[in-house]
Amino acid sequence: MNANTSLAEIQGACDATPDGTDYETVRQVIELITDNFRDQPSLETIAARLGLSPTQLQKTFTRWAGLSPKAFLQAVTLDHAKRLLGHHDMPLLETAMEVGLSGPGRLHDLFVTHEAMSPGEWKGRGTGLTIRYGFHPSPFGTALVMITERGLAGLAFNDAGGDAASFDDMAGRWPNAAYLEDREATASYAARIFDPHLWCQDQPLRVVLIGTDFQVRVWESLLKIPLGKAVTYSHIAGDIGQPTASRAVGAAVGANPISFVVPCHRALGKSGALTGYHWGLTRKRAMLGWEAGQSRG
Repeated sequence: MNANTSLAEIQGACDATPDGTDYETVRQVIELITDNFRDQPSLETIAARLGLSPTQLQKTFTRWAGLSPKAFLQAVTLDHAKRLLGHHDMPLLETAMEVGLSGPGRLHDLFVTHEAMSPGEWKGRGTGLTIRYGFHPSPFGTALVMITERGLAGLAFNDAGGDAASFDDMAGRWPNAAYLEDREATASYAARIFDPHLWCQDQPLRVVLIGTDFQVRVWESLLKIPLGKAVTYSHIAGDIGQPTASRAVGAAVGANPISFVVPCHRALGKSGALTGYHWGLTRKRAMLGWEAGQSRG
């Protein structure tokens, strides 16, 4: 789990624990933070409310929930901030005050740490963009191809019957853009992406990376990973000159809008594990296997 883990996921983890005092402790912490996040309670405050030492509380909650009480508090705060900025169009200062932060600076730090973008950038995504899109067959299921007048801007995947959900997921990344379905316009991009015979170094595919400066640097680092190879998040963090930013790198990798072409599937966890993949681990394995075959050929 990470700091963006939802309350439902945390509760699910707790439901899987044995009955007893540990479960009750975690349940009470979740309830206390969820009901009182605007007060931004400290670990010491929470521990005192439950009659535990801060060290004991930290160890128990982290063991069962997979993240610290502070990280869960940040996740709850971020979730509410997104709702206020996105659905209610609340100004940054008012949003910061409403979620219990001291000012826009702390709100900015929260978003940069966990979303790899500022709250203003998160709020204004896609403004002024026109994005054309189309669905096409691919070696990895149905591919949703999205383009702007400057080139490929989005590539997603889904299985049969998942077109609408795939589109909603991608459009949600740029909620203020205008969208036009135009399969004819996107067909040439789909052909070039999935046909190795059309991969020409002297005629590179035009790609438009729409994201924050940090995200774009991470995505550009992904583009350096050779076909058939893989690297860790920490390697990418070192490559962009921020060796301690593995968590933010992971968030940026997960937010990559141009799957496969910008090869986020070649990014692995610290131990070399496949870790998560937005379009499913089965598809990630298929991509890595397909690429291994292409590199040997």
